[in-house]
Amino acid sequence: MMRPAPNVKAVYLYPKPVDFRKSINGLAALVELDIKVAVFDPVLFVFLNRTRNQVKILYWHRNGFCLWLKRLE
Repeated sequence: MMRPAPNVKAVYLYPKPVDFRKSINGLAALVELDIKVAVFDPVLFVFLNRTRNQVKILYWHRNGFCLWLKRLE
C-alpha cells in the first residue's frame, strides 16, 4: 500500500474549489502557480470540489506522483 512518507512536513489545503476533471498534471500546475510550493517537497496537497463532497490528495512518492480520490458520503 502506498502511504505518504513519515517525514511529511506540511499539508496544504487549496483554498478554491477545483474542477475534478483535472488530473496529476493540472493539479501540480495549480500548486506551482497558486501555492508556490515545489511539488516534489515531502508535503500533501489537498483539493476539494465545488460541493465539497470529494477530496483529492496529491503527493510525490519516491519516483512518481500519487493521487488519492475520496468521495465523502
